Amino acid sequence: MATTAKQSNTNGATASDLSDQIEILRADLGNLTQVMADLGKAKGEDAVAAARTAASSARDKVTDQAEVARQQAADLQGQANDFIHKQPATALGIAAGLGFLIGFMGSRK
Repeated sequence: MATTAKQSNTNGATASDLSDQIEILRADLGNLTQVMADLGKAKGEDAVAAARTAASSARDKVTDQAEVARQQAADLQGQANDFIHKQPATALGIAAGLGFLIGFMGSRK
């Protein structure tokens, strides 16, 4: 029996056909790898965008809360100033009492 240039397998495919299919599979695998890389990059960009949005939202909330706290501090300072102007003797007595209390607690050993 003579050997032919084309070898056959049990399904009738030749070595050339198998080689072509392997090359197609390699190309498909390369394309699939590229698609997965692009998908990973897109997901990474989405994650960065979500983190930036969350950071911006948190920064806005902190800014708003800081403004509210500043306004409340200004209101309390205004109330303290009004109290001092309306009742200076009482304010002086409270300040002296607090000074005495802080001094007493600071000198304890």
